[in-house]
Amino acid sequence: MSKRGIYKSPDELRALVAPGLLTAQALAAVRAAIVPGVSTLELDAIAERVILAGGGLPNFAMEPGYSHTICASINEAVVHGVPGDRRVEAGDIVSIDCGAEVDGWNGDAAFSVVVADGTRAALVASRQRLANATEKSLWAGIASLATASTLADVGAAVEDAIDSVGDDFGIIEDFTGHGIGRSMHEDPPVFNYRVRGRQPAVKPGLVVAVEPMVTLGTIETHELDDGWTIVTDDATDAAHWEHSVAVHAGGIWVLTATDGGAAGLAPFGIVPVAIA
Repeated sequence: MSKRGIYKSPDELRALVAPGLLTAQALAAVRAAIVPGVSTLELDAIAERVILAGGGLPNFAMEPGYSHTICASINEAVVHGVPGDRRVEAGDIVSIDCGAEVDGWNGDAAFSVVVADGTRAALVASRQRLANATEKSLWAGIASLATASTLADVGAAVEDAIDSVGDDFGIIEDFTGHGIGRSMHEDPPVFNYRVRGRQPAVKPGLVVAVEPMVTLGTIETHELDDGWTIVTDDATDAAHWEHSVAVHAGGIWVLTATDGGAAGLAPFGIVPVAIA
């Protein structure tokens, strides 16, 4: 896709609102169900029901070779965890990634949550710190879109946010954010760290998924035998946050947040503007 082709028209931006909101609704339902004992396949079924009831289609299930609505990645799993019989345990850090398609347009978002465990306070605190740092970097990257010249500014903002919390984190480099629209994964890539070279301009019509993936150790990963799940080489914990964001003539709008990103952007002094 040419750089000209990455920018959407006003009508196309409006078409992306519905899948973003449906994605948010599915993720909210899954998050409410994450308790010790629930299986990742049960969480998958919840997301599927919400998306179908909302008039959408689970776009993850349209990926060649994948048949689920969510990716559920636990502890050392970074992304692409395949739902199955595994049950969530107290103290786990659980990352859920999900997307919906409505009328041929896509939404994509992810969150990480740490399950309460009253017996392992230090472990929970460590995992919560990781989840919080990753979420902070997500919102820093999104906030930068309000003033960024190019997408390189987004990666710099994400990296700076992680560094401000501590130097013991690793930012995954093998996987990045991406453009989104008619396809769930489109150009351009959205890096989560500083990059050299020319990057696409941030201007009205740009729609991207900002998607930091952060670890408490190495950034080296490998794929499990299921052909999907990506885990850290050193088995350290990972977190994953993501939102789909539109840049338009009036400002920025987080498509996969029910408030357009108002709460997450408030600490940065940014007020999102709804797509007219």
